[in-house]
Amino acid sequence: MPSDKPTSSSDKVNDLDKDISIISSFIHIYCQGKHADKENLCPECQDLLDYAYQRRRLCPLDPKPACKNCPIHCYKPEYREKIRQVMRYSGKRFYKLALFHK
Repeated sequence: MPSDKPTSSSDKVNDLDKDISIISSFIHIYCQGKHADKENLCPECQDLLDYAYQRRRLCPLDPKPACKNCPIHCYKPEYREKIRQVMRYSGKRFYKLALFHK
């Protein structure tokens, strides 16, 4: 349920940091599972992370909805498909890791 209280700029920064942290984790899980280098992101995944960061940073909506529910769809079609693949692959693994580390 949305809150009626105004959002402070520090809340927006915290939301941005949280969103970037989550998408970064998803992309790292995907890259480690699908690509050879287990330590660093491959250039394709690093490009996707950079793109996702820019899109999230520039999002005009407050509060920001989940991308799949967003009326704007600011991702270019090729990046939307890549991020869908990442989410599909990483989603279950991410939550299993989160439950395991509780």
